[in-house]
Amino acid sequence: MRNLPTPSNEIPAPSSATRRRARHATGSIAAAIASLALSVAIGPAAIAEPAADLDRIVLGGGGEVTGRIVKRGDQSVWIDVGPQVLELRLADIREIHESESDRGAIGAAASGGLYATAADLPERSAREHSRSLGPTVLMVSTPRGLGSGVFVHRDGYAISNAHVVQGETALRATVWIEQPDGSLRRTTIDEVEIVALNNHYDLALLKVPHPRGEAFPTALLEHDDRLVPGQAVFAIGNPRGLEQTLTEGVVSTRNRVFGGLGYIQTDAAINPGNSGGPLFNHRGEVVGITNMALLASESLNFAIPARYVKDFLRNREAFAYDATNPNSGHRYHEAPPRRRGGVPPQLTPTHSTDTGS
Repeated sequence: MRNLPTPSNEIPAPSSATRRRARHATGSIAAAIASLALSVAIGPAAIAEPAADLDRIVLGGGGEVTGRIVKRGDQSVWIDVGPQVLELRLADIREIHESESDRGAIGAAASGGLYATAADLPERSAREHSRSLGPTVLMVSTPRGLGSGVFVHRDGYAISNAHVVQGETALRATVWIEQPDGSLRRTTIDEVEIVALNNHYDLALLKVPHPRGEAFPTALLEHDDRLVPGQAVFAIGNPRGLEQTLTEGVVSTRNRVFGGLGYIQTDAAINPGNSGGPLFNHRGEVVGITNMALLASESLNFAIPARYVKDFLRNREAFAYDATNPNSGHRYHEAPPRRRGGVPPQLTPTHSTDTGS
């Protein structure tokens, strides 16, 4: 009979190979945890005070991520934390705090302070932009029609189309002013001033007084001319008087020439009443001023590029409005055609006939 080994409570010592594998696994886990801790701090007590020039995202569980937000969409936010770019779902985010240190105006001094640009703005969806950019858009009313405009300076300077205000002096602006509770109050303002007109560019500079003497919210002009076909854009305006309407589309082509000027062609819906309103990219910059659409066509809409707007604002003194100067914005139409030929009786000289005697 063969003797069986007696059971023992002792655990055999691991081999050297097993010990090496365990150390490797433990090191990998520790490295992964350390890497995660660099980008996401678990709990308020574990995080250092974020740098003033960084964006900060507060997660639903109380953790925070600091870095530079590079893009915001309808479902996610992408933030650059240094070694990598993280994608965070909006459903998992409690708050987003964006740094303002590098969002300041660039180039405002060059324009005399009437417009500003900013570099490296993060992309956001049109839905997110609509809340912040909507109050920068105004409705311009005249006795014969209406259009749109956009504030480019806090003191009430706004850009619109020349054809919206041409030949008019009784202008009225409808604006949306944010209230202390965050709501927007629709306010009508009279005594809108025409500051400058450029018929060739179809641009007008208006001055709107704030009813409480406060600053208006403003939109930034495009920092770099980087539009490409297929790029997403959206327009905010007042088509047919339907206030604060947002339409979205893409750039069809960035240079469509009419009358010697290049226009942005887009399929974002543009209708009467949109004229003079802004065309935005997803960084929230004004890339163009909408001004026309081809009649009896669909999705053939056009905007004046921001580069023309900048040129107009920089040289606004040359286009200063003067109601007594026919070159300052009044368009004189051709006289109606005559219905009968020949010389009008009023222009026929009266001849006395001397028959003699």
